[in-house]
Amino acid sequence: MSSAELTIERDGREYRPPRLAHRLRAVARREVSELSTWVLVVAITVAVVLGARTPRFFSVDNGKAILVSAGTIGIAALGVTLIMVCGGLVSLAVGETAAVAGMVFLFSLDAGLLPALVASMAVAAVVTALQGAMVGAWQANPIILTIAVASILTAVGAQLSSQSAVKPASDAYEWLNRTPLGVPMVVLALLGLTVVVQLFMTMTRLGRLMYAVGENRAAARAAGLPIVSTVVVAFAAGGALMAVSGAFSASSSHTITLLGASQLTFNAVAAVLAGGTAIFGGSGSAIRTLVGALLIATVTDLLLLRGADIGMQTLVKGLLVLVVVLVGHRRGSGRRS
Repeated sequence: MSSAELTIERDGREYRPPRLAHRLRAVARREVSELSTWVLVVAITVAVVLGARTPRFFSVDNGKAILVSAGTIGIAALGVTLIMVCGGLVSLAVGETAAVAGMVFLFSLDAGLLPALVASMAVAAVVTALQGAMVGAWQANPIILTIAVASILTAVGAQLSSQSAVKPASDAYEWLNRTPLGVPMVVLALLGLTVVVQLFMTMTRLGRLMYAVGENRAAARAAGLPIVSTVVVAFAAGGALMAVSGAFSASSSHTITLLGASQLTFNAVAAVLAGGTAIFGGSGSAIRTLVGALLIATVTDLLLLRGADIGMQTLVKGLLVLVVVLVGHRRGSGRRS
């Protein structure tokens, strides 16, 4: 089909017919998904091969350590998935949000485990919902906005913790450290939340709205879709999931600090991108994010066992994400042209 057949002229401007544009977007998404799958397969294969040559990598204890790490990363990454699907949006305050929410969780444990968890989720949801409102209504740049929010949350966290580690108000958090049938609770939570988020994104009207807004915001606006409320809900739900990740992290270490917040942000975003969620929006899957989280946790663990420092770990994971993003951008640019 020639390029002349791909466009029509109206009022001196060229437009693609809506049906054809929809088909082009569908093809682009499918190609991104297929290529991202190949990147994942290659990365997993390399990790397995290197793992076979790394002492203790395939031990039961190390396997549990990988799953626990994937749990905290993956739950936060599910929140990032909801935000990113809405189209070119990302939060760079994931770690700070989880840390402050974790502090609220530990401070509130006197009231019981469930109230403490609800309180931390509510705080995080409000903070992120406000960001979503600014992005959706005012078209604020999400990168600049969330960097600013990360700085504010760091200051708030420093005040809450008096610049030291926060200790739990009671031992109610120990329930989150249980291992039913030998499986860590955080892993069960990750699996359950992955199913919930996947069903929400694919089976509910709001979830489908997120895909529609991310796929083509201009078309969504022209169709009268509730863009602002959709983005706000995506950010709020994402924040709540970050809080759950923070609660599990605080329970596992029996304390929480702001140290490592930036690493959680990087790992969560890396898991989403490595899983194949399109950074330009309109495409993504909670299940693929789960796979991405397992990959990032495995790569981190493998590098640790091989003696790599934090700089080398970040470099390797960054290169992995770069490959996925370049693949997605190459195919996604055809969709936007």
